[in-house]
Amino acid sequence: MTANHYSNGGVTDVNSEAIRCYEDPTRDFANTTMVAAGSKVSFKASNTMGHPGPSMVYMAKVPAGQTAAGWDGSGNVWFKIFEEGPTISNSGLQWKTGGTEISATVPKSLPAGEYLLRGEQIALHQAQAVGGAQVYLSCAQLKVTDGGSGRPSPLVAFPGAYKAAEPGLTLNIYGPV
Repeated sequence: MTANHYSNGGVTDVNSEAIRCYEDPTRDFANTTMVAAGSKVSFKASNTMGHPGPSMVYMAKVPAGQTAAGWDGSGNVWFKIFEEGPTISNSGLQWKTGGTEISATVPKSLPAGEYLLRGEQIALHQAQAVGGAQVYLSCAQLKVTDGGSGRPSPLVAFPGAYKAAEPGLTLNIYGPV
């Protein structure tokens, strides 16, 4: 369960530890779910994702000797498996809005083992200034079976993958592109 389960507020500080999984530290972790490599996985939001902005799904391999339920996902360990951006035209950026689900396919070449799965939607409707982007995210624990011998890359850390003043998080989506 995310820490914002009552307020529905996004994370605005990309340097905060909350940018990693935003889990409520007072709640128990959910069970680890088994999925076969190549399967579709989804995050379902309790509300409509009505704000314009990109959606992404990342995964991180749990280190040997640890479990997905007990690992915090720290370090340069996250790799992206899905990204959905805008449609760009002469009239500007058009974002998919109104959905309630973000889905991705677990790479077929991913080695078997335990992973954290991190889904996010970045709301850019107030991103004209630093700290205006709102990251809505959650994590899940997976045990991937029937995997391959791939080596996912590039790897990033949360916090660390995003910079507060980078163009993708500080922009006026309503003005000229």
